[in-house]
Amino acid sequence: MLTSTPLRDVIAAFASAEPTPGGGSASALASSVGASLLLMVARLEKTRNQSDDDRVALRFAAGSLTGIQHQLTAAIDADSDAYRHVVAAYRQPKASDAEKSARKAGIERALRTATDVPLGVMRLSVDALKHAQEVAAHGHRAASSDVGVALALLQAGLEGARLNVRVNLGGISDRAYVEAVTAESERLSGQMSGLVRDAIASMG
Repeated sequence: MLTSTPLRDVIAAFASAEPTPGGGSASALASSVGASLLLMVARLEKTRNQSDDDRVALRFAAGSLTGIQHQLTAAIDADSDAYRHVVAAYRQPKASDAEKSARKAGIERALRTATDVPLGVMRLSVDALKHAQEVAAHGHRAASSDVGVALALLQAGLEGARLNVRVNLGGISDRAYVEAVTAESERLSGQMSGLVRDAIASMG
């Protein structure tokens, strides 16, 4: 598993000639680190005004971000696993009509899973960004650059996941599913932009 691999080896794995880990895992990793940075700022001993309001807001944010960060970390390996299932589905035999039908159904199932994982990364990235404003507003001013990096990483992770969703949808024949996922992707991307603007405005 990538998440239990030393960092130097993770970087080497992304640089290797193997197709996994690829962009989907990289997107999940980016968002996981972004959520982690927000979590770090929320857990700092020093806050914006050293007030009880700061501590309550940051404690709430940290509680939510912990679960989000764990799910994003799990998605790093889940994306690679989903891609391997897609490859396996395409390698199924197709000599007879029955085999062709089974192969087509298997590819469809695998592609849906490979779409659902990055779509989940998009959702989780937005969930993390929903806490960015309170972390920016109540976190210590000296950590504002950390919040800024977190925002950049969460944006990169979300947009990277969106690219993977779009590619996988191209191979899915269920039009209702494709349209629903496309609409949700666009909505999540729009939410991201607004949440980032709000967080930047609160950084002060």
